[in-house]
Amino acid sequence: MEFATPLIRGTLERRYKRFLADVRLESGEIIVAHCANSGSMLSVKEPGSEVWLSPSDNPKRKLKFTWELIACDGGLVGINTGHPNRLVADAIADGTIVELPSNAEIRREVKYGKNSRIDLLLEDANGGKTYVEVKNVSLSREAGLAEFPDSVTSRGAKHLVELSDIVAEGHRAVMVYLVQREDCNRFALATDIDPVYAETFETARAAGVEALCYCCKLTPQGISVDHSLTMKL
Repeated sequence: MEFATPLIRGTLERRYKRFLADVRLESGEIIVAHCANSGSMLSVKEPGSEVWLSPSDNPKRKLKFTWELIACDGGLVGINTGHPNRLVADAIADGTIVELPSNAEIRREVKYGKNSRIDLLLEDANGGKTYVEVKNVSLSREAGLAEFPDSVTSRGAKHLVELSDIVAEGHRAVMVYLVQREDCNRFALATDIDPVYAETFETARAAGVEALCYCCKLTPQGISVDHSLTMKL
């Protein structure tokens, strides 16, 4: 995935009200950028960090800039949670995520379960269905270790229960944890942050829900899914 317009570099002043961030541009001007991330952003919101913003020329937008990347621990981290579904869909189609069928038809945001929408629904030529739920991962509290979630997520636990129901109906269900950072070589659940999610995950795994973890390659020009990570579950 390439960014539609060149990113603009700045310095993070603060992130607040979940969806807002004050950023000082290289000109010295401080602007308010949209922060497309509803999580706590633990470990990736340090004031003074170098960040990159995507500009928009849409006159209907209230905020002109969207926060895309932050420099952490010598590398880049993607904080925009609007990208992972597209990144994973592209990586399935081009064969990067080898565990999922590259020749399947991919549909997005399909209704399923109890008033939910699956991120990606893969349908093969024989009518087989694979339900894929994608979770963005940006948290790292230990060198080389990516973790999810970065805050309590009842919605995430709900998705695990509904994926278990999908398996019971005879379909395949897969959780894909997408790590939008390059400095990690393994993945684990943050059980101390949300023990209920961790317990629900174990129950879902026992029910047949699969789990995959892939990390990304990030530059100010674009983001792509790169390779799988070892999962410590």
